[in-house]
Amino acid sequence: MINCFAPPYTKENPTPEDLEAVRMTDGLHNRWWLDVVAHGHLPQDVLDTVENDWKVEINRRPGDEAILAQGKVDWLGFNYYQPTRVQAPDSKFDENGLPCISKPYIWPERKMNVYRGWEIYPKGIYDFGMKIKKECPDLPFFISENGMGVEGEEKYMDENGTVQDDYRIEFVRDHLEWIAKAIEDGANCLGYHYWGVIDNWSWCNAFKNRYGFVRVCLDDGYKRKEKKSASWIREVARTNEFE
Repeated sequence: MINCFAPPYTKENPTPEDLEAVRMTDGLHNRWWLDVVAHGHLPQDVLDTVENDWKVEINRRPGDEAILAQGKVDWLGFNYYQPTRVQAPDSKFDENGLPCISKPYIWPERKMNVYRGWEIYPKGIYDFGMKIKKECPDLPFFISENGMGVEGEEKYMDENGTVQDDYRIEFVRDHLEWIAKAIEDGANCLGYHYWGVIDNWSWCNAFKNRYGFVRVCLDDGYKRKEKKSASWIREVARTNEFE
């Protein structure tokens, strides 16, 4: 299975309510999938909260547990783009009686990809790798997606028409550095797959944000032209090292 995971974080000095927001955010957005593919069951603490605290009846059918038990996989694809930062909600239920798990927390030190509206936090890929190692020690995984979309890359072109995307090199290098540390610390990470090698069409914004190491020239017959990052990643792949 391949899934987008986002490690949750909260304030530096959290309240018990903040930590509860982290637990349920992790439970519903990460462990809801991770526990099935690694252990063959849904997270029991989340089910208990839903049934006992939220008073929501879960419709269990005969044979469901046996089906879930068959859901274990041989390896996991971990898509990582950004963390989730949460804090305690203002109330446990909203005006419609629906449970409130958390509300967003804005980390004062965050670094943003302003073109995508996503936080850039390379250490998150390490933290979640350590989570997989701790909670699912027999589950190999690989980074199936990780990348940086930037709008209007033409403004970074040099006189030869090559996009000087040092920001992408920095992004990939920093994430690879944390993956290497995760592997050194025992994470069973098999590899890294960048999204995407060539600028691609997005369901969300057509060709507005560009992700590739290779540019698609929309104004020149869709020709392909390497960006600065292409030669950099080629050398990294060849030598398996970088400065």
